[in-house]
Amino acid sequence: MGSTFDVDAHEPAERPLAVLHRSPYPPIDDYAFLSDCETTCLIARNGAVEWMCIPRPDSPSVFGAILDRSAGHFRLGPHGHTVPAARRYLPGGLILETTWQTETGWIVVRDALVMGPWHAVGERSRTHRRTPPDWDAEHVLLRTVRCVSGTVEFEMSCEPAFDYNRESAVWEYTGKVYEEATARCRATAAEIHPELRLTTDLRLGLEGREARARTRMYKGDSVFVALSWSDNPAPATFAEAAAKMAATADFWREWITTGRFPDHPWRGYLQHSALTLKGLTYAPTGALLAASTTSLPETPRGERNWDYRYAWVRDSTFALWGLYTLGLDREADDFFSFIADASRDEHGVARPLQVMYGVGGERTLEESELPHLCGYDEAKPVRIGNGAYHQSQHDIWGTMLDSVYLHVKSREHVPDSLWPLLKRQVEEALKHWRQPDRGIWEVRGDPQHFVSSKVMCWVALDRGAKLAAMQNEKSYATQWQNMADEIKADILAHGVDERGVFTQRYGHPSLDASALLIPLLRFLPADDPRVRATVLAVADELTEDGLVLRYRVETTDDGMSGEEGTFTICSFWLVSALVEIGEVHRARALCDRLLGFASPLKLYAEEIDPHTGRHLGNFPQAFTHLAQINAVVHVIRAEEQIQTGAFHPAHLHPS
Repeated sequence: MGSTFDVDAHEPAERPLAVLHRSPYPPIDDYAFLSDCETTCLIARNGAVEWMCIPRPDSPSVFGAILDRSAGHFRLGPHGHTVPAARRYLPGGLILETTWQTETGWIVVRDALVMGPWHAVGERSRTHRRTPPDWDAEHVLLRTVRCVSGTVEFEMSCEPAFDYNRESAVWEYTGKVYEEATARCRATAAEIHPELRLTTDLRLGLEGREARARTRMYKGDSVFVALSWSDNPAPATFAEAAAKMAATADFWREWITTGRFPDHPWRGYLQHSALTLKGLTYAPTGALLAASTTSLPETPRGERNWDYRYAWVRDSTFALWGLYTLGLDREADDFFSFIADASRDEHGVARPLQVMYGVGGERTLEESELPHLCGYDEAKPVRIGNGAYHQSQHDIWGTMLDSVYLHVKSREHVPDSLWPLLKRQVEEALKHWRQPDRGIWEVRGDPQHFVSSKVMCWVALDRGAKLAAMQNEKSYATQWQNMADEIKADILAHGVDERGVFTQRYGHPSLDASALLIPLLRFLPADDPRVRATVLAVADELTEDGLVLRYRVETTDDGMSGEEGTFTICSFWLVSALVEIGEVHRARALCDRLLGFASPLKLYAEEIDPHTGRHLGNFPQAFTHLAQINAVVHVIRAEEQIQTGAFHPAHLHPS
């Protein structure tokens, strides 16, 4: 666990050389991501699980070395080696394969969070609210090892640290000999923490808070280690382990074949983004995590560190754009159902929308700090919970209404049970659109009249009017469309500067990348000169080395200090917006460059340092992958139309 990582070890040669920064922490984009759609984990390239929270992704961590090198890990690999020969996902799924070469031989390690047939056959699940699927999480992290050549000294170290390393673990043997051990929390309130059962065909040794195993493997040898935390049986033999690994591969491959992916060189990026989004779903409720982690810094060693293990209402429209675009309707429908559940109480009565919710629909996400943790590469504070849950952000009604519109448009009917909820959201937008708020970026400075929030209030009224027409509520349709026109006129009067460029907020010339959504949301047509001027202004004036910033921190009171990297979602928005205004060649070049910044496993964090290519922020980031899908499909569709001589700007969902 004490090996040193070079943050630039896998950077492409064309990227500028950075000052060498050696750290005990791997680069953020060197982590692999695994999921069973209930639990996630991150595995460093040295073979150590360094982030895992159970039983839910927002539960306290049991392995937290990504935030403090003493906060728990679970490593498999050859003795004395920390850099593998190769790593990849098996095609079509989230099964990680790591190949190791030593001086004497080769081994191959495969890691997966196991999926199996639906389990709740004797009684109903206590956690699932969505329609039961054919597959279900088995609550097992399975790791298999094969020696394919020579001999290799192999070792395992499992050292959990409960409750973000605030509670220590106690191991005891629970098998007949050395094949099973169980870790329990030492605390007096141990019953609130999960028990971890380690099952293997190795011989386990227990050394304090660590379970160890070591052996010499010869060509043809195979071993397995399974970490489980429920009553579902773990494999008892390598044959059983191999069968579970094969079943998990079947699940992912069956799932990915339900999508529609173009026959294009970028197909692999789209598939990996789809798999990542699927992995960030919480199957019992349909929630979509913003990211798997908390407190990975947006600024190296800075204070912009947030907990993203929650579901944002804002993500709903972008999620539906991306998932419907790829034909992944079930996940889109489940996420929509989660948002609908969250916006009403147990009696079906509509209640005010929040910015975000827990993955189980929880409404209170109190923010606190963990001062005992060092933080990733000394970035402090480490935060859990997110205080933005009670902020006033006026874009949420528009995202909700746009989501509903996307969801019901193909059905040409609004379910009667939804209509009171939708009416409530439109009324909320009407009540608040003239007031300042915290904006799309959840700034912690003073509320402002953010243009993006006003645009989303227009979306709420515009989509509300269309939905009212579907419902044959003609008076509401007329009234709401008139109000949408009034909001649009106000934005055009106060949110556009003398150059015809949309600004960040009323009365100030600052730019904001959220203005790139104006053509994508159909606020104005793409051929409007103000749209073109805005897109080109962002491209030329709000970029660092060609990548897009959210805003300039020196002109925006976001309540924080320090710089931040370029926001990758904003760069992908720029790709889509450039296509909309007909700048397809420029869009293609930027998209190609952004795809080149993907991690070695085609994953993205929230930000990219344009000077070094380092990924910054929480990882993997759903918002980024959603924007990537939309950008890539924009470019592919536009180029196909150019080839046929019938190019028109790509539209994700024409109004």
